[in-house]
Amino acid sequence: MIEKFKNDLQTWLLNVWEFSDFTSGFFKKLFVPPYNIPETIRQFFQIGWKSFPLVSVTGTIIGLTLALQLKPVLSTFGAESLIPSTLAISIIREIGPVIIALICAGKMGSGIGAELGSMKVTEQIAAMEVSATYPLKYLVSTRVIATTLMVPLLIIYADALALLGGFIAVNVIGDMSLQLYYLSIFSSLSFADVLPATVKTFFFGFIIGIVGCYKGYNCSRGTESVGVAANSAVVLASLLIIVTDLIMVQISTLLF
Repeated sequence: MIEKFKNDLQTWLLNVWEFSDFTSGFFKKLFVPPYNIPETIRQFFQIGWKSFPLVSVTGTIIGLTLALQLKPVLSTFGAESLIPSTLAISIIREIGPVIIALICAGKMGSGIGAELGSMKVTEQIAAMEVSATYPLKYLVSTRVIATTLMVPLLIIYADALALLGGFIAVNVIGDMSLQLYYLSIFSSLSFADVLPATVKTFFFGFIIGIVGCYKGYNCSRGTESVGVAANSAVVLASLLIIVTDLIMVQISTLLF
């Protein structure tokens, strides 16, 4: 029992070290030429644009569901007029960024892990290393930059759709003009609500990209390992997103 615990702990520490070394290697090569701008733009489309339908549906449903859930709760206290402001604060600060980041981790993380894993298994990455193509720059940097910048945009877009979905739900269960709805939203939001929520989305995007690339880039031999890499990328990215959100909430509470 003790021996198994020691082996598991050693394996875990080794994985942490390898992941830290991979991440530091990314930062060391990030500002070193060559800069693969066309490939980065292509990854913006592959990673970001193709996630728009899923993010759109998810964001709208978040707003609809939350508004419908808030109605009976707030009506108990005679505070139905607080539905827009409560909806806005909860979506902007926490629910929107975390749920959309988890959705992106499932779609982007698994896609990156499977793509790089299949390249590793078929020895395409080894061929790039032999031909001095700098696979860490071409494959990893482009994808991590794309996720780091694209995930915040997707989250902002989903938040807007969630608020629109909330307006639809409010008018299904009541009657409120669009002007009054958005006036209530913007009057309740402050700088301390928007800034921390926006900053942490960049960390979420970076986590999704670096974890997916790490799992795919270090995929072992065999076709089964590709599926394992994709699955483990989603699990690890989701876990790190939740932990990062917890840390960022504590930091924002202390600062603001």
